[in-house]
Parts: sequence; structure tokens; C-alpha cells
Amino acid sequence: MIRLFVGLGNPGPEYEDTRHNAGFWYIDALARRFGVHLQPDRAYHGLVARANLPQGPVWLLQPQTFMNLSGKSVAPLARFFKINPDEILVAHDELDLLPGQVKLKKGGGHAGHNGLRDIHAQLGTGDYHRLRLGIGHPGVKHEVAAYVLRKPPQPEREAIYKCIDQALDATEALLAGDMAKATAQVHAGPQRPKPPRKPPTPDEPPSQP
Repeated sequence: MIRLFVGLGNPGPEYEDTRHNAGFWYIDALARRFGVHLQPDRAYHGLVARANLPQGPVWLLQPQTFMNLSGKSVAPLARFFKINPDEILVAHDELDLLPGQVKLKKGGGHAGHNGLRDIHAQLGTGDYHRLRLGIGHPGVKHEVAAYVLRKPPQPEREAIYKCIDQALDATEALLAGDMAKATAQVHAGPQRPKPPRKPPTPDEPPSQP
């Protein structure tokens, strides 16, 4: 099961609504779902909450180290509570997905994401789960740094929130350790509404159910 949920971002009001803080937005939503409040914890350099659930205790973490030192927050908490890398889920912004797209994966490289890079270094492995929250790409590599630190326009922000809601639907499966089911739920996407049934014409009998 997932015992540590981490959301990546930068601390401070100037970064609160920027694309790079999408991982924070997910943890905020998860904290509301669990009915817990994140509190500063100097030992783990972040905002931490413990949720005592029927499946056992789980931890929510928002590192306050700034993105490039995220592992400095994640690794001490994981070590102290003896949480294995495959029991960790890290939610982060993802340039390679459009706003409103979300993917769940385990392992792999950091793809240049500085938060993941430091978590890799501090844990000594990349063998943890990632919730990739799409924010889109500016189209030019040298604009990436400025792009992730800007606030998305309202339609994009709403699309990101929708994919966070979609990811929350997989919470029970994540807690149960059923990663195949969790992945299917995260990747399912919103269902399309069924078209209205065409009423029969006067010369046509109604269709049978």
C-alpha cells in the first residue's frame, strides 16, 4: 500500500498558484479527503499530516525546501517511519502531458524534473510511484523555467483540478496496494455522456430495452 503521499512544489505565497505547485494542490485535496491538516515539522523540512485510516497510518508531505531539494524532506521521513520506496507516491507537475491529463507510473528516470532528481539522489533509487499531473509545455526548452513558475490561465487550472479529482478516485486502490486498479482508475478519464435516446416516430414502434 501507499504509506507516504508526497506533493512537490515551492513554499511561499508567490509560488502558491504556479504550475510547479500542482503536486501541492493534490496533497491539499487529499488532506481534505482524509480530514487532516498539514503542520510544519522541522525534522522533515516540510508540512506533514498523519492520517489514521482503517488500512493503517499514512503520511502526507509537502516539502518546504524548494523544489531542487525535495529529497531532503522525503528521505528523512521515509527512513524514520521505515517506508519503502515502493510505498511512496510522489505527485508532480508534468510538462509532457497536457493540462487535464494525468498518469500513474512506477520507477523510471527523473526526465529533468529537479524535484524528482533530488528524491532519486536522497533515496538512492527511482523505484517509487509518480502521479504525473499534466501542465503542458511552452514549446521552447529555454522557456520552461519561467513557464512552470507562472500561474496557468483559469481554463488550464480548472483542467488540472479535474485531473486531481480523477486521481482522488484511485485513493482506495492506492491504500489497498492494488496498483493495477489504481492505474486503470487514474487513466480512465471522465466518461462521455450518452447521447439522448431518439424518440420513436408515430409510424415506428418504441425500441425494446
